[in-house]
Amino acid sequence: MVEAAFTTLALIYHVTVNNLRKGHRSAVMVLLMTVIQAIAMIAGFYLIFAVMGVRSAPIRGDYIVYIMSGIFMFMAHTQTMAAVSASGNPSNPMLKHGPMNTAVMITATALAALYRQTFSAVVVLAGYHYMIQPIHLDDPLGCYGMLLLAWFSGCCVGLIFLAIRPWSPQTAQVLTQFYQRLNMVFSGKMFVANMMPNFLLHMFSWNPLFHVIDQTRGFAFINYSPRNSSLDYPIYAALTLLMIGLMAEFFTRKAASISWSAGR
Repeated sequence: MVEAAFTTLALIYHVTVNNLRKGHRSAVMVLLMTVIQAIAMIAGFYLIFAVMGVRSAPIRGDYIVYIMSGIFMFMAHTQTMAAVSASGNPSNPMLKHGPMNTAVMITATALAALYRQTFSAVVVLAGYHYMIQPIHLDDPLGCYGMLLLAWFSGCCVGLIFLAIRPWSPQTAQVLTQFYQRLNMVFSGKMFVANMMPNFLLHMFSWNPLFHVIDQTRGFAFINYSPRNSSLDYPIYAALTLLMIGLMAEFFTRKAASISWSAGR
């Protein structure tokens, strides 16, 4: 059993490295592209806020840290969801090899996404701290815990879309893109939950990512205490989605056939 466990872990490691190198010949370039994408989103939202006339954070503290707290959680959630939803197809030729299975593919894809997002957050924060101005996070471990929660909830949502993909690839792709666009607005990365009126709060409170981002700001800023978001809700929502996704993926894997794609 110990040997089998180490064999599986080694397989997950190699598939994870393969996922990191899949987009480019150099894994370093893949990581740099993730960093550039994060910087571009931060700069884009900074310009949007500047055009809107918002030049200081609604929370007393560093304005850029306020933007980063939303961007990093948003990217970790949506990019992990998109990666997991496109991994582990039961009709994937890679799964015809003996040691490979769907669980290894999904785990490796999720870990590769986590590695990219962690690397991106560390590089951007370090660059801002040493090159522009020093930053202070009240609870750095709590902030990273929220990044892990955003990543985990993204994995759970992606697992559901993964189960849908073999039945109808076009529908799964449309739903994945729709969910990503929906989170552009309803993730709450541009708003502070404590300052939102009740009628507007109900439009956002269904989204686990909204709670994750608001709780992240509670860990990042010493003078901000989230009142209109919960730490329990995204955890329970992610576990519920995980159970649904596992059951749906198990059913799909048992029913999937390579002839489906041939018929299309």
